[in-house]
Amino acid sequence: MPGTLCHDLDSDPPIPPIVGAAISHQDLVLEAADGNRFAAFSAAPDDGDAVGVVVLPDVRGLYRFYRELAFRFAERGVHAVAIDYFGRTAGVASRDDEFPYMEHVAQTAPEQVQTDVAAAVDWLRSEEGGHCRAVFTVGFCYGGRNSWLAATDDHGLAGAVGFYGRPGPGRDGSPGPTQRAAEMRAPILALMGSADQATTVEEVEEFDQALTDAGVEHEVRIYEGAPHSFFDRHYEEHADASADAWERTLAFIARFSPVAT
Repeated sequence: MPGTLCHDLDSDPPIPPIVGAAISHQDLVLEAADGNRFAAFSAAPDDGDAVGVVVLPDVRGLYRFYRELAFRFAERGVHAVAIDYFGRTAGVASRDDEFPYMEHVAQTAPEQVQTDVAAAVDWLRSEEGGHCRAVFTVGFCYGGRNSWLAATDDHGLAGAVGFYGRPGPGRDGSPGPTQRAAEMRAPILALMGSADQATTVEEVEEFDQALTDAGVEHEVRIYEGAPHSFFDRHYEEHADASADAWERTLAFIARFSPVAT
């Protein structure tokens, strides 16, 4: 979320690669319904179960951490496409580490993010994207919040996963995932840290209760002592939390993926 330090630019997902996994990958430019063209990166298993994830990055948009995460999903048989948020304001060209992402976050509305998510979901369901029969969103920080909000939209998601997203109202007062829990049309997984500088445990518990009250199938996991952005290979002291969060994510995807016929 704006103003919160997320992963360092040299960070890596805390997931071991599967050496020798048969996967393919490509850089993409996708087009949303409003005409926005935005950068994306896909990684896909050569043989997979036709299940897909849209990876929603933190406030810095599409950078190396999320490309690597797409590889980790593909190595485990899941089609993945990681998207950028800033096609409308920054175009689709590659950026260096000096990219002033906060200027672009301020110009990006939640409904624009969902328009782009819809394009990524459609791509995963296309022949080129793998004809995925089930599609999930998996987001981090700013992307975690937008992943949960994606469950309120008409994407037909099988589930929405958020790592340390902010569930409360937006800084402009707009309703957040907690306030929109009754609109959610897909199961929710929230993976949070008790020492998150951006979101209190009380806010997470309010989100959990709102989902319960709305009858939304969900799981909320709070890792004791884990900070914001704990899912990072650099945070060796939180390796157990990271490993558990990754296994819960894979289990959630497997649980809510319809059986192939």
